[in-house]
Amino acid sequence: MSDAQEPFDVFVIGGGVNGTGIARDAMGRGHTVMLAEMHDLASGTSSAATKLVHGGLRYLEHYEFRLVHESLAEREVLWASAPHIIWPLRFVLPYEKNLRPAWLLRLGLFVYDHLGGRKLLPGTKTLDLSTDPAGRPLKPGHKVAFEYSDGWVDDARLVALNARDAADKGARVVTQTKVTAARREGGLWRIELQGPHGTETVSARLLVNAGGPWVDQVIRETVGRNEAHHVRLVKGSHIVVKKLFDHDRCYFFQNADGRIFFAIPYEGDYTLIGTTDQDFEGDPTGVKISDAETDYLCAAASEYFIKPVTRDEIVWTYAGVRPLFDDGASAAQEATRDYVLKTEGEAGNGPLINVFGGKLTTHRRLSEQVVDKIDGLIGRKGPRWTKSAHLPGGNFPPTAFDAEVRKLAAKKQNLDPAFIRRLVRAYGTLAADVLGEAQTPAELGEHFGTTLYAREVDYLMDLEWARTADDVLWRRSKQGLKFKANEKAALARYMAERLTEMGKRQ
Repeated sequence: MSDAQEPFDVFVIGGGVNGTGIARDAMGRGHTVMLAEMHDLASGTSSAATKLVHGGLRYLEHYEFRLVHESLAEREVLWASAPHIIWPLRFVLPYEKNLRPAWLLRLGLFVYDHLGGRKLLPGTKTLDLSTDPAGRPLKPGHKVAFEYSDGWVDDARLVALNARDAADKGARVVTQTKVTAARREGGLWRIELQGPHGTETVSARLLVNAGGPWVDQVIRETVGRNEAHHVRLVKGSHIVVKKLFDHDRCYFFQNADGRIFFAIPYEGDYTLIGTTDQDFEGDPTGVKISDAETDYLCAAASEYFIKPVTRDEIVWTYAGVRPLFDDGASAAQEATRDYVLKTEGEAGNGPLINVFGGKLTTHRRLSEQVVDKIDGLIGRKGPRWTKSAHLPGGNFPPTAFDAEVRKLAAKKQNLDPAFIRRLVRAYGTLAADVLGEAQTPAELGEHFGTTLYAREVDYLMDLEWARTADDVLWRRSKQGLKFKANEKAALARYMAERLTEMGKRQ
């Protein structure tokens, strides 16, 4: 497409949760949209979170009541929209007499229970850790805990499904494509792109900068505003270790330094521990956990669990950079987690909306507010719609996940039930499309390792923009946790060959 053709209404820079959410919402309201992501979908902050759909209990300490209220209200909205990739979790918060007082925790949890219009999620209760199974993995001395509800999300799949829904509605979504320049020209944005097939120029009536940690860089280098400095980059790192406990609840732990961290059941056989909060400078691309952060998380977890958490237990680590709006907070963990939207320019003369901050939990509301601004700047076409809509594959009741698994398993009786369950977790009602007519493992094509077959890889390449082995193993799935080096190499070869074939067909 060239700029000689009809301009898009909206061009979105950034294929994270905010960018894809905005593209989806705008398409559903009738705007024409293009989105460009310079790497893979969710390759930055959006796949490096603690993966919670939560109100943010600790944000109450910083008086962020608006953010907590909005986040709490969104938990069940998001769960209903995508019950395959989002589900409730119970969190166990042990009371520590030398840290936050019990009355403060009870008050915070009372607010948590009553601020967000909770309907399906169970409320808070007090646990006796000397008798409750949640006390068994913990060191003696932990007597009382508070248990409350929040939710879990497969973060990278949330992004992929937002992008898929946007594309299904007509958006043009491109990955591995960098916006090299964006300039106002004749009342429009003239946008230059560099992608796998060379350079391209398109035009749009409005530009959305949802670059995440690169948002200031986009303003400085792409738009040409050298003075931009709006975000405070805060690095958060996680470790994944062999399973520390057998129950399905999570732990919310307090540290003596005032920080908190979680220990969460992860992918069946593991425990996810994180996160850290550390100011970050430099390029967020390829950010990794530091030795100091690794030691910090191991030591923090070892303060609570009977079995020490050592480096030998670690099977995977990941780190991401959060683009928090710079509010001048003195400590990284105190910087606001709320989002800020700033508009530059006027209607009819190439307005720009910059998105600062945001969380997985609030991405739908953020997107809705951005598209409200778009409507005000270039004209309203349709009403708000995402609050009651499903993401692809999520068109079943939020409490009916197990019923969906049984339904598909009954149709595919010669396939491993654990494999069926994984597919429904990833694709919901679209798992049947992934399997197609296949009734046996042999009909699923080449087997790469674990439960990954060519049929699923083809689906991810054709419909979810997967282009590399890492896209499949770490973002579209977490099969990388169990993949061997030779299995990954075979997958990479298969995908490279198929990409060549796809290029010939285009």
